[in-house]
Amino acid sequence: MKLFDLFDVSQVTVNDSGLKRYINLSPMILPKNRGRERTRFASEKINVVERIINLMQVPGHRGKKHKIMTFHATGKWSKEATTLLKALKMIEKKTGKNPIQVLVTAVEKSAPRDEITSIEYGGARYPQAVDVSPARRLNLAVRNIVHGAQDKSFGKKTAFATALADELINASNDSNESFSLTKRIDTEKMADSAR
Repeated sequence: MKLFDLFDVSQVTVNDSGLKRYINLSPMILPKNRGRERTRFASEKINVVERIINLMQVPGHRGKKHKIMTFHATGKWSKEATTLLKALKMIEKKTGKNPIQVLVTAVEKSAPRDEITSIEYGGARYPQAVDVSPARRLNLAVRNIVHGAQDKSFGKKTAFATALADELINASNDSNESFSLTKRIDTEKMADSAR
């Protein structure tokens, strides 16, 4: 069985040992669980492709605000799945590689290892560097990839599927044009300065 009945995931490898348990690549025709998993750590059972589609359904969400509203994201799962399929086919055409492997490599390379939290001590707040759990690393990486694609396509002639394909290719190739990769580098630099 193949993912979407198009892409073979049997040869896809996850090199990051911390993310290996959390990047689920189970082959299924339709990666949609409809929130059926209600156990602890249920998010590790959700396919990584489904995570991306779920984040694409909420346009412009930054923190607690919706900064931008895009017309292409209406909250319809099928519409966002079609957009992701277009992006994966573009990746396959441009690189000649398995697009799921490119997606996994992009997620691995844009997942931050350290971040900052604030600690209050004696009435003053201090930034403190902390290690990031593997589940949060995956969440941050996927969120930054989707946000980078949204920023590159909002109010421009670039289609969202093209922007997402370029973001995934740039992140997997360690390119400076990738939003998610620069976000990871900035986060880790801030954490290093707060040690």
